[in-house]
Amino acid sequence: MNAIEVNNLTKRFGDFTAVDNLDFEVENGEIFGFLGPNGAGKTTTARMLTGIIKPDSGLIKIKGIDIQRNPIKAKQIIGVVPELSNAYTDLSAWHNLQFMAQLYGIPKNKSTKRAEKLLMKFDLYEWKDHKVKTFSKGMKQKLILAMSLMNDPEILFLDEPTSGLDVRSSRLIKDMVLELNKEGKTIFLTTHYMEEANQLCNRIAVINHGNIAAIDAPEKLKMRIGGLKWVEIGFNIPVDPHDLHAMQGVVDVQKSGDKLRLYTDKPGRIVYQLVDYSRSSNLEILTLNTMTPTLEDIFIKLTEGE
Repeated sequence: MNAIEVNNLTKRFGDFTAVDNLDFEVENGEIFGFLGPNGAGKTTTARMLTGIIKPDSGLIKIKGIDIQRNPIKAKQIIGVVPELSNAYTDLSAWHNLQFMAQLYGIPKNKSTKRAEKLLMKFDLYEWKDHKVKTFSKGMKQKLILAMSLMNDPEILFLDEPTSGLDVRSSRLIKDMVLELNKEGKTIFLTTHYMEEANQLCNRIAVINHGNIAAIDAPEKLKMRIGGLKWVEIGFNIPVDPHDLHAMQGVVDVQKSGDKLRLYTDKPGRIVYQLVDYSRSSNLEILTLNTMTPTLEDIFIKLTEGE
């Protein structure tokens, strides 16, 4: 049984089809990335998966439970971290957690232990009696993540969890996501940060115009759709790009800072030629890297022509 199963999922707003007959599944224990440009349908899909809005047609199963027929049972095994904070800023961190416990009907003795454990886990315990309006954005995000875990969900939905955070807070949230995944939780992650998806996700789906444009592991997507690779090289002194453009298999040469990028579909052959060139020209190679297209390149390629 998969963590999430989606069949023929469709949602329209008037004449506009936001989500058009989606089919995909999320396996147990994976971090599944859901990517798409603004207006592509990713937020609408996530809201249907979490039972916030109803689809016009199609089927959603959460651990085998039809969320439309048994919404309460399905929602009991999921946690949601929305893009916009859902913490009550005039309440303390502690009271926000206890409020979540009451919503899920968690007994007082259990909710107290759970809240203490989560506050310790997210380094918020010393702030437990402070009002949330005094928290930094990073602290608020950690609290919202803690709130989503009060019912100890099997599946966690994260909507742009690092949006607007500084580098340190963003890294902390990503480390926590990986830790939660190691503990066995399935993560459904919507994001527009390509590097974040590349670092965290076992598989990603790219949605565009309400349809799935591609779905696979990040590295497999790069191999399947990527196109040209490039070799990046830096010498101890500047060289004439035309010399490198003449090498067999080089499609294009572009400057990249103090280095040169040689675009090719045969990077191994180019490396040998570069080594020979450096020897014959009495040059020292300072840096040499073979590069594949990034996930951002793939994303742009899949969603171009909007």
